[in-house]
Amino acid sequence: MGVPMIPIAAAVRTTCPYCGVGCGIKATPMADGALIEGDPEHIANRGRLCVKGSALGETLGLDGRLLAPSIREDGKLRTAGWEEALDKIASALAAIIAEHGPDAVAMYVSGQLLTEDYYVANKFMKGFVGSANIDTNSRLCMSSSVAGHKRAFGEDLVPGCYEDFELAGLIVLVGSNAAWCHPTLFQRIVKAKEARPGLRVVAIDPRRTATCELADLHLPLKAGTDVWLFNGLLSHLARAGRADHAFVADHTSGLDAALEEAGRCADIDFVARTCGVDPRQLAEFYELFAATDKVVTAFSQGVNQSSSGTDKVNSIINCHLLTGRIGKPGMGPFSLTGQPNAMGGREVGGLANMLASHLELDQPAHREAVRRFWDAPRIADKPGLKAVDLFRAIEDGKVKAVWIMATNPVVSLPDADQVKRALEGCDLVVVSDMSADTDTARLGHVLLPALGWGEKDGTVTNSERCISRQRAFLPAPGEARSDWQAICQVARRMGFAGFDYAGVHEIFDEHARLSSWRNREGELPRTFRIDGLAGMDRAAYDALAPLQWPVLRGGAGRARLFGDGRFAHPDGRARFIATPPRRPANAPDGEFPLALNTGRLRDQWHTMTRTGKSPRLAGHAPEPFVDLHPHDALMSGVREGELARVSSRWGAMVARVAHSGGIARGAAFIPIHWNGQTASDARVGAVVNPDVDPVSGEPEFKHTPVRIEPFGVAWHGFILSREELDLARVANWTRVRGAGFVRYELGGREPVSANWARVLLGAGEEADWIEYEDRAGGMLRCALLVEGRLQACLFVSRRPDLPARSWLGGLFAQEVLPARERATLLAGCAPQQSADPGPTVCACFGVGRNTIRTAIRERRLVDAAAVTACLRAGGNCGSCLPEIRQLLAERS
Repeated sequence: MGVPMIPIAAAVRTTCPYCGVGCGIKATPMADGALIEGDPEHIANRGRLCVKGSALGETLGLDGRLLAPSIREDGKLRTAGWEEALDKIASALAAIIAEHGPDAVAMYVSGQLLTEDYYVANKFMKGFVGSANIDTNSRLCMSSSVAGHKRAFGEDLVPGCYEDFELAGLIVLVGSNAAWCHPTLFQRIVKAKEARPGLRVVAIDPRRTATCELADLHLPLKAGTDVWLFNGLLSHLARAGRADHAFVADHTSGLDAALEEAGRCADIDFVARTCGVDPRQLAEFYELFAATDKVVTAFSQGVNQSSSGTDKVNSIINCHLLTGRIGKPGMGPFSLTGQPNAMGGREVGGLANMLASHLELDQPAHREAVRRFWDAPRIADKPGLKAVDLFRAIEDGKVKAVWIMATNPVVSLPDADQVKRALEGCDLVVVSDMSADTDTARLGHVLLPALGWGEKDGTVTNSERCISRQRAFLPAPGEARSDWQAICQVARRMGFAGFDYAGVHEIFDEHARLSSWRNREGELPRTFRIDGLAGMDRAAYDALAPLQWPVLRGGAGRARLFGDGRFAHPDGRARFIATPPRRPANAPDGEFPLALNTGRLRDQWHTMTRTGKSPRLAGHAPEPFVDLHPHDALMSGVREGELARVSSRWGAMVARVAHSGGIARGAAFIPIHWNGQTASDARVGAVVNPDVDPVSGEPEFKHTPVRIEPFGVAWHGFILSREELDLARVANWTRVRGAGFVRYELGGREPVSANWARVLLGAGEEADWIEYEDRAGGMLRCALLVEGRLQACLFVSRRPDLPARSWLGGLFAQEVLPARERATLLAGCAPQQSADPGPTVCACFGVGRNTIRTAIRERRLVDAAAVTACLRAGGNCGSCLPEIRQLLAERS
């Protein structure tokens, strides 16, 4: 039996740091970490957590953490004190501004920041440095929604709430694999459908994803054709008599132009051909949408991450405005936010073209209002550089200093090799991060240790406008500090007043007060208001319970907006936006014939600096892969399970070929997560094109022309080792965190031998060493034991079909390897095959594919509920249920 976890303090209510659902968590500090549970009182998740949230306790260790400031001199990094590091940053920024002006410096921040960090960063740059050159990685995921909301509603406003999904008669999920990317919200949809079988779900996505398993109808539209589809829907609704004429007349404008444009998509056969869908299914969707009063259309990155993303958003909103399906229970357009605080960042003006408190940077009266409130010496007078343009300006030498916070742009931005070149040539790169070694940190001149989740204190705002506290339950490690503290200390060194906050609650209070500053009719009215939360002392702030804005004085928050038909444009009317369809910026051709789509996986997050620490999360998809249709693989000369090079006009990477069955011909899919620490050559950002939406500036992550070619290797292999290894001379490798070991997946070109393996694994002449080598067959298997304990093992073959890793990985938990396991070690399989659980399916409970298949076969299980009852698999977050159903289908 394991040693029981001993609490050392009471449970702390906080908020998950992953997706935009914003789940509440109860974290109980333990002697060796923390016990993580869902918070049953939080309105976002009601106690449920996905596997990433459940595994947060495995990511709290200090391995790999940046624990003290560091300064790079002559290419070498040395530890420095905070005073030296802050002095260097402040003096360098001041000198650059004095010589080149305020637009020669910039910040690039993140939806991982807390609202208070975000607020101080924007105040520092826009009000005191005097430049709007501060952008955020939210530009990469939500800026098209922001632009669409502002065009339609007059302000960046999400009309509805999560309860609407449970009240709807039809849920349309567009460009959203919610089952994997917003799992707890998706489970609310699952439960609603179980309770009300009449609830219909339509998934609109080029891929057949886990989300599609719940859908009554899946429209696998061609990437980039959403506007044709929704313009066609708008035209259909008008011709079918489904317009709410009173609502349109009293509360909107611009319908005629929108309908004129949509009329070009009135022919359903034309739309179906353009979108690549069955016209009968398209007609079914149109008729279903028309006939259902309560419709929620939820959209995410498949809509936003496009060179026409803003028009896609508005084409969806147009359909809801025409039918008046907005602002009432169970209906409305709904933007599923990607990050835990992407909305909080928008509240404080996190994007380069915004001011704090939903005020507009291009409006002189708005700029002056913010300047006066901040008592700032100046205010930025023009929009700053958006993310892609910012790093181009750095490479061009126009921006000479950049401060990067809580993000990894050398991995996550498109044309990522250009980002790397830009930072390599930049005069000053400051990186504030938890992690000591990231692709971006490797290029930093000054590294500042930041507090991470569980250590920092502040607020976040989720997709339904719910403000929640993120509370500290762990002590600050080493010399790590809050990001807002680092900014304030630099600001004071530069002679700026107004950065002397006694605590984070004072920043939130200033943020709340700004929301009501001149916020009234005849001045600068806006819907965003949280002045009901102003004036809180530290105790009241600490006790703040989750609630949705707007929160006026004496109010308790509001679940929905626009119920009165009043919108945020000066005339109170919503705007229909004419949306002429256009193709993606780059079309496939003979040289690059496939359209690459990128996105998230079920069990990983962003560039894996946090989730990559969890052995539990590594089991489902341990390697970078490229998902292809078998016909495209054949035409490209690659095979499933083998390595392939994926190339575009911008860069290349290597991944293992997979066939999920969910990819159409002419398309490819690669996950975004791998970086320079977890794989030798798997940054998909290097492949992605840098074209952006002309309104939002959001990059086109969902459509890059690529070609696929074999990545030839002489052998395939893997290593499990208790110690980190130097694999620089291996052609291709991926590093995977295991329980008590590190796993490396390998592909090599140089000859290998038992002697090579000894040197690599550190086995001396007297070591307890087992080996089997078949040179003619190209097979090598070795194991190193230390005092009877398995230290490392290596398996190499000319073929990629190597032994399963799960049973071998389990041997590292044993203090002494029993004779039976030692005898079968180099066979690579358990003495009884049933002992090998196979690749992970249910990460919540550690249930593997072989275990599920065996149970289905031997116990004659017929549905997912029976599998859950037998093995618990699928009984927590539910993200694995689609895969369980696929395994059940194999037996039918």
